[in-house]
Amino acid sequence: MKQRTPGSSRKPAKTNPQPVDALVYPRFSGIATFMRLPHVPRADELDVALIGIPYDGGATYRSGPRFGPRHVREQSAIIRPWNPVLNLNPFDKYRIADFGDLSINPLSIDDTFQRITAQLNDVLQAGARTVCVGGDHSILLSIHKRFGPVGLIQFDAHNDTWGGYFGSPHSHGTPVRRAIEEGLLIGKDVLQIGLRGQVYAKEDFDFGRKHGFRVVTSEEFHRGGMPIVRSLLKRLARRPVYITLDIDVVDPAFAPGTGTPQVGGFSSVQILELVRAQRGLNIVGCDLVEVSPPYDIGEITSLLAANLLYELVCVM
Repeated sequence: MKQRTPGSSRKPAKTNPQPVDALVYPRFSGIATFMRLPHVPRADELDVALIGIPYDGGATYRSGPRFGPRHVREQSAIIRPWNPVLNLNPFDKYRIADFGDLSINPLSIDDTFQRITAQLNDVLQAGARTVCVGGDHSILLSIHKRFGPVGLIQFDAHNDTWGGYFGSPHSHGTPVRRAIEEGLLIGKDVLQIGLRGQVYAKEDFDFGRKHGFRVVTSEEFHRGGMPIVRSLLKRLARRPVYITLDIDVVDPAFAPGTGTPQVGGFSSVQILELVRAQRGLNIVGCDLVEVSPPYDIGEITSLLAANLLYELVCVM
């Protein structure tokens, strides 16, 4: 099948999938899908595939992100199609639908990576871009295999460049390091936003420095605000970039439902503004990870994640 370039629209003669009309079917009714879109498991019919990856075998502290996609789907029922800030309806512009969940192996991280890589490769070969909902952050490595080397915009409290845990080279704290080692990322085009909190040693930041990562810590953002981020985003203009958003970049006061909460993070308003600032970049794909519903309060983390998922779709 002939592939289109990222950002182009296909099959204009077809009617684009639309969210269920809440004035006909109330939001609490029906089967849960991302943003109440139809379930379309055929990537060749889509421009953007919303995909669940319910895997948390890479979590090293609090488990539960395997339930993230299901709860984000439920909370996304409140999403409406028109974005008044970005002035667009993404569902009119592109064919977007809930592709469903990928097959994973809850007992094997290596087999899960192979499965995810193969299934996402099929989606990408069909010409659709992917927006994935995890799951823990270890899924990032598999998602990149089709695109590399690319730039990376990482919203995260942690840099995810650790060497491994308990003898395993893979966990939710290692995917950025592994992606660099496998040649999937361009180090000078990695931008990490929101890093904060304690680490094991001063040397934990050496890997990023060695490879030229650019970093905006939470403390730097709280002092300098959006101008710092915007100046760095200009360096990524026209480069293919992948966006990964770990929900723990948000302060646990706003997103308690996550596996490794870290105080001092962004508010819900700030993370919305940061995601919207990505508009105009050449985004080849993105993911939203580490939502752990068992630790949530009143589903506020899943609700925020659902809104961020919508904003990610809009900036694509």
